[in-house]
Amino acid sequence: MKIRSTTILSVRRDNQVAIGGDGQVSFGQTVMKGGAKKIRSLAGGKVITGFAGSAGDAFSLLERFEKKLETHNNNTMRAAIEMAKLWRTDRALRRLESMLIVVDENCSLLLSGSGDVIEPDDGVLAIGSGGQYAAAAARALVRNTDMSAEEIVKEAMAIAASICVYTNDNIITQTLPAR
Repeated sequence: MKIRSTTILSVRRDNQVAIGGDGQVSFGQTVMKGGAKKIRSLAGGKVITGFAGSAGDAFSLLERFEKKLETHNNNTMRAAIEMAKLWRTDRALRRLESMLIVVDENCSLLLSGSGDVIEPDDGVLAIGSGGQYAAAAARALVRNTDMSAEEIVKEAMAIAASICVYTNDNIITQTLPAR
């Protein structure tokens, strides 16, 4: 049975970067939990991450990413590149089924097990079951409103929750000042 869960969205706008995630964890057709927390702060609150996929796999990846951050003096881009290399080449990590969004004041990155480190052109990143719905809504809001990054994340996540059955409206957001 395929486990489906989560929508994670990040928006970078003006002097703010926001990331948000819903709380739903589903197993097949059943909602197993409605209040999961899929957003984590690292590096003393200077880096925020969100994960989609298997929670156990995601926590394993987050621990390793945090070690990479420490090794590279909290340089998020460098840590992400090194994490992607490790994720791609390590036999055990290659089997993990999760994705990460990582943001700091300077960059927003998507990390995947295929070695991807993607920085968006428009400041919008989304992963998970409802990720494409949330990204589409966020892009429309960025273009057509004066809303803050956090307001866009909240509204786009609410839109995704109204469309995707694997996304709920129990949304947690965190923000950082952006450069």
